[in-house]
Amino acid sequence: MPFVGARVRMLAGAVLALAGLVWLGQGLGLIPGSFMTGDPFWAAAGAGAVVVGGALAWSGRGRSSGSTDQ
Repeated sequence: MPFVGARVRMLAGAVLALAGLVWLGQGLGLIPGSFMTGDPFWAAAGAGAVVVGGALAWSGRGRSSGSTDQ
């Protein structure tokens, strides 16, 4: 089970990126109904979370099946 850590990174990254998209949408005023709506702090925090979550998911993508490295 060498890819368990990679799967966890990919899942955590995807969840963080999804939350970041929600925060970004709320900060930009695209998703109304929250104290976060229209607040530039949440737009910036959401953009950062999307970037970090994307990088985390990318790092967990694992090797391609055609790799000859062991």
